[in-house]
Amino acid sequence: MAFSDKLIKKKKTILVLCGFSMLLLLVLVYTWGSNSYATSTSLTPCKFCDFANRRQGPPPVLLVETDEYVIFKDIAPASKYHYLAIPKLHFESLNALNKSHYGLVKRMEEGMIEFLKTKNVDANNDTIIGFHIPPFISVSHLHLHGISPASEMSLLNKINFMESFWFKSAKSAREILEHREL
Repeated sequence: MAFSDKLIKKKKTILVLCGFSMLLLLVLVYTWGSNSYATSTSLTPCKFCDFANRRQGPPPVLLVETDEYVIFKDIAPASKYHYLAIPKLHFESLNALNKSHYGLVKRMEEGMIEFLKTKNVDANNDTIIGFHIPPFISVSHLHLHGISPASEMSLLNKINFMESFWFKSAKSAREILEHREL
């Protein structure tokens, strides 16, 4: 084997090992982070908490506000209609919830569906409603995406918001919570 062939083989081996190391790190972060239960007592500043509770502005225009959650337009829409529903209490992600939060998730989903109806969007047709799962979250505050039409999303967004280990539909999220301990 020539010297250059050995060097190429060594570089490929290093790249493969780096790839496996990154994958292992991702799995560790995912599993370690899945047990974090950040709630409203979190001391870390959260822009979504500020938006939902009108503490610091200017917040986005709140299109829906209830005692539990608010809905507003996503700043980087994946399609024509892309909105977020966020609870007023701070929960880092779906992983911070348990069986007792089933009702909150259901009400957020129902609120999103009702809101989308005001935009003439049929939530049962060409619409995505769901949550990203850590470590694949952009903001460490639970947020439900409501996106339509899904068929007009870019390929990258279709992958980003497809039902998978990094994104769960609201229905799947509720099924997970049904079996989670208190």
